[in-house]
Amino acid sequence: MNILFAASEAVPFAASGGLADVIGSLPAAIRTKGHDCRVVIPLYRSMRPELRAQLTFLTNITVDVSWRKQYCGIFTAIWNGVTYYFIDNEYYFGREGLYGFYDDCERFVFFSRAVLEMLRYIDFAPDIINENDWQTALIPVFYQVFYKYQQGYQNIRHVFTIHNIQYQGCYGREVLNEVMGIPLYHMGILEYDGAINMMKGAIETADKITTVSPSYAWEILDPWYSHGLDRILVNKQYKLCGILNGIDTKLYDPAKDMLIAKKFSASRPAGKKACKEALLSELALQEGDEPVIGIVTRFVSHKGIDLIRYVFEDIVGLGYKFAILGSGEKVYEDFFSEMQWRYPDKVSVTLGFQPDLARKIYAGADMFLMPSQSEPCGLAQMISMRYGTIPIVRETGGLRDSVRDDGDKDGNGFTFKTYNAHDMLDACRRAREAYDVHEEWSKLVKRALSTDFSWERSADAYIGLYKELCSN
Repeated sequence: MNILFAASEAVPFAASGGLADVIGSLPAAIRTKGHDCRVVIPLYRSMRPELRAQLTFLTNITVDVSWRKQYCGIFTAIWNGVTYYFIDNEYYFGREGLYGFYDDCERFVFFSRAVLEMLRYIDFAPDIINENDWQTALIPVFYQVFYKYQQGYQNIRHVFTIHNIQYQGCYGREVLNEVMGIPLYHMGILEYDGAINMMKGAIETADKITTVSPSYAWEILDPWYSHGLDRILVNKQYKLCGILNGIDTKLYDPAKDMLIAKKFSASRPAGKKACKEALLSELALQEGDEPVIGIVTRFVSHKGIDLIRYVFEDIVGLGYKFAILGSGEKVYEDFFSEMQWRYPDKVSVTLGFQPDLARKIYAGADMFLMPSQSEPCGLAQMISMRYGTIPIVRETGGLRDSVRDDGDKDGNGFTFKTYNAHDMLDACRRAREAYDVHEEWSKLVKRALSTDFSWERSADAYIGLYKELCSN
């Protein structure tokens, strides 16, 4: 099969979150299964010079953005065995940053139309286009409205993947004609709650809708999680499914990681103790055998920071130390800074994001706390287990699908169900009790280290979905 992934970011060319990690890893895993899998993303100014130097210019074309015709350059490069295409337009993408501009709607209308126009000029005819999040949600819409019956475009199937349903691409109804150039009699595809909703358009027109974990697929049918889209999703359940993301197990490998104090693995776990000692030393925390909880996150409410605030001192009272890395809302930054001031030998807080320190926390902490309100998939809990650090998580989205509670001594972490601070505190208490039984804790760490979070499983699931579509 020929598969084209369309996305707004991909590691290593442009990244702002987990979407980039997926697009940088999943196509390569699918390719190793014998399929031609390629990727198309915008060509941003922020691309590193050494990567930009590897690009090859293919051609330039013009792309319709409603009544305007815009320049579009097409570049290509091969990375990790995968062919990447880059859509170039200095006006739209020659800026600092990826998103957050007043004309984001127009920028990604252009990109979506350019992806389909590009197919006329490259030596690749996709059987499947897999779109990702609202920035590419118009591709199946444009395909249905303008391209479906054109020569060379027949029988292309569309899979739309929701990475985070909170961001839907909602704009006033005037953009339908003025920016998208879609006739008013097609408004029903995109109109939702009095606005133009790009994600709703993709849900209407794509052949399959996937989410980044099985639990998130049924959670978004509930108004609590859906940010308003539950009504349309309930009607489209027949084409909705969830596939759990993986992580790059070569990038995150404690047996080969040069950033950590000492390498270790499931068969040779002794090096983890040296990583913990190095972390305590670097963060100026009190040395000793007490367990260390790691937190690497954005300080925003949906990450469950309110729960942590409510019982933080109770957790410290259980004998824990904290290694905290992140940034976000000032009220949370100020809280953690105050906790560091109150407990200087037990709490370390680093504001901002430092990838090297994050890796050291994953490797050196004993537990990793993720009490999220919602978590479409979550990568941090998988990375922490890859480094033998036991996750304490709320059962939501990908956290529910990747972490099994150790209550029966056969899990790989500790979980709690309700969004309640004292339920989280109880999970921390159970983890502390397990930590004190060294033989049982060693077995738990080994189970975490042995859990398979490679892209192999996810790639097989996506390939099965693509084959189902191509056979229809």
